[in-house]
Amino acid sequence: MAGSSCYNPGYPTLVCAPNIVTMKLSGRDNYDAWRIQMLCLLESHDMLHFILPTTENSSVSGDQMLWRRSDAVVKGWILGSLSQKPLEVVVILVKTNTYITSKDVWDKLHTIYGPPALPLQDAAAEIKEVEEEKRTGIKEIKKKKRKALGRLYAATLSKSFPRVEEILRQGVVTWADKITINGNTALHVAVGTTSTNDEEFLINMLNLATPSLDMKNSDGSTLLHVAAIVGNTKAAELLVGRNRDLLFAQDNDGQRPLARALSNMHFETSYYLLRKFYKVSDQDTETGLASQSFCEKEYMPLTEIHNVLMAIAQNFPSKLNFWERMFEGSTCSFIILGYDFNLPRFKFVEAIERKQKNYNDAKNLLKYMCRFIKSKTDASSHHEHYINAILEATRQNADEVVKIIVSELPNAIWSTNEHGHNIIQYAVITRSEKVYNLLYQMSGHKNIYKTIKDPFGNNLLHLAARLAPSDKLNHISGAALQIQSELKWFKEVQESAWSLNSIQKNSSGETPQMVFTKEHKELVIEGEKWMKETAQSYTITAALIITIVFAAAITVPGGNNQDNGIPEFTNKTAFKVFAISDAISLFTSATSLLIFLSILTARFSEQDFLFKLPTKLMIGLTTLFISTTAMLVAFGATLYLMFCRNNPRMLVPVAALTCLPIACFLTLQFPLIKDLWTNTYGRSIFGPGS
Repeated sequence: MAGSSCYNPGYPTLVCAPNIVTMKLSGRDNYDAWRIQMLCLLESHDMLHFILPTTENSSVSGDQMLWRRSDAVVKGWILGSLSQKPLEVVVILVKTNTYITSKDVWDKLHTIYGPPALPLQDAAAEIKEVEEEKRTGIKEIKKKKRKALGRLYAATLSKSFPRVEEILRQGVVTWADKITINGNTALHVAVGTTSTNDEEFLINMLNLATPSLDMKNSDGSTLLHVAAIVGNTKAAELLVGRNRDLLFAQDNDGQRPLARALSNMHFETSYYLLRKFYKVSDQDTETGLASQSFCEKEYMPLTEIHNVLMAIAQNFPSKLNFWERMFEGSTCSFIILGYDFNLPRFKFVEAIERKQKNYNDAKNLLKYMCRFIKSKTDASSHHEHYINAILEATRQNADEVVKIIVSELPNAIWSTNEHGHNIIQYAVITRSEKVYNLLYQMSGHKNIYKTIKDPFGNNLLHLAARLAPSDKLNHISGAALQIQSELKWFKEVQESAWSLNSIQKNSSGETPQMVFTKEHKELVIEGEKWMKETAQSYTITAALIITIVFAAAITVPGGNNQDNGIPEFTNKTAFKVFAISDAISLFTSATSLLIFLSILTARFSEQDFLFKLPTKLMIGLTTLFISTTAMLVAFGATLYLMFCRNNPRMLVPVAALTCLPIACFLTLQFPLIKDLWTNTYGRSIFGPGS
């Protein structure tokens, strides 16, 4: 083909004539169509100059010529695919234009035979509609998944495994999908909500994910972390039995399941997890690994023993009190005609038993940890693991923790803090009376602790003279009661210590009394302010009561007889109740007024806060309560005399209304009276029976 070497790669070079010229010239009727096709063929081969004058193409440049040749090929292909009638349309178009391109032919045919063109706005709307349909489809999918996740969550909470299976079979969600806002899967929810009665359901749920049980939520908590947090020991047993590596997994805070169980005070679960750690250690030892190599692994690093003991010391549960011990293990059962009937147990009895079980589990766990230290660590480093725990237990007043650690690790008795204070000295500083009372259970160490001094020359009485920590004082209501508590603590330590301690001086040249006065100067001022404000408020109340009952005594209900001046209701029982109550109210309110006035005029010395001022305040509150009660009784008797003589049933609402303010006074003021009585005349803080 002539000139084919000059073509650009984008232009067609090989053209088959029958693909363009599809008809033979048979006469005048088809000449125009045949002519157009032949011109396209010749132009595409650059042979048009053989039949046309040279002047027709002289003005066309080389690049334009190449483009026209390719356009002629395309135009010829289009014409070759037309039948007779559409071809005639193109012939008319050629006759009416000097030169037509393949695009002109394409547009003309599209205009005649194609669908009507959409306006630009309609086309944009159609595109937008398609996109909206796609988004709607995605929304429907998401909506369907949300509903499925909600059903899965509800089925998991209701412990219905058939429903869970049915939801998962639908294929919309899986067991690994997050169904809560904190990223919990259905397995997390199952572990966190099941109890011992739902073991079968939990096993079925765990079978869904076996052996992959290491999924985490957004907090990084595995299934075993969740079991430890909620105290689900049965779930922990199932999980550890299937995947022991869960024992060593850490959450986003770097905490293992054992640490989570301890921090949430689930000692039964903690005890189980700790025994599993110990079991792993035994297996490693059987394979020939030394205990030190065991500690270097991720199983139970000895550096974490400190954290475990600290968690126990900080969260050790309390013993049952006297009343709880009375109800412990109590059952409601009786026998009728040889049949044993057991009534449902009360909730508070079950709570008492759970408390006792938690206490026993905590003791067992603590003993286990102490024995673990003895068997798995070097004797010279034992103190590194328990020293902070025993000091924290002393600060928390957890005497059981101190006793267990000392009984298992006797050298713990000599533990000291960074200031050189031993356990008993630290107990005096932190006001931990239960730990200080351990002195009375000691034999040989008892006298040593009474005479020992700290590095600054302070004996026990110097330490007792210090101001108590704020967390201890905040539990006592009112600055006056706080200074009273401090005085009582100082006096009782003074009685239990050696008599020479009272006059000994520390390295600063201060006696214990001097230290006490200096440390409690501000508290004494606050106590004086509190006592005066309290007494002033009650003084106003007592004065109002005196005014009311005195006026009532002069203007008796029903008035007086004009002839002899005797009250009209003298012979009525209700009037006698009124007279007696009014007199009692007047005398007691006057007494309380005088007592509160004596408080306002007191000198408020340091020692007055121990007995004198609290006793006055307690007597004043008691007489004020009696006067208030008597005044209300007198008012109730007056109401009965005036309005209820012919209707005795009205006595019931009158009595009920009279009891209402009395009950309010008791509820609001009795705790203060109780605290005053307990702190002033209660049993001693120290001693074998305390």
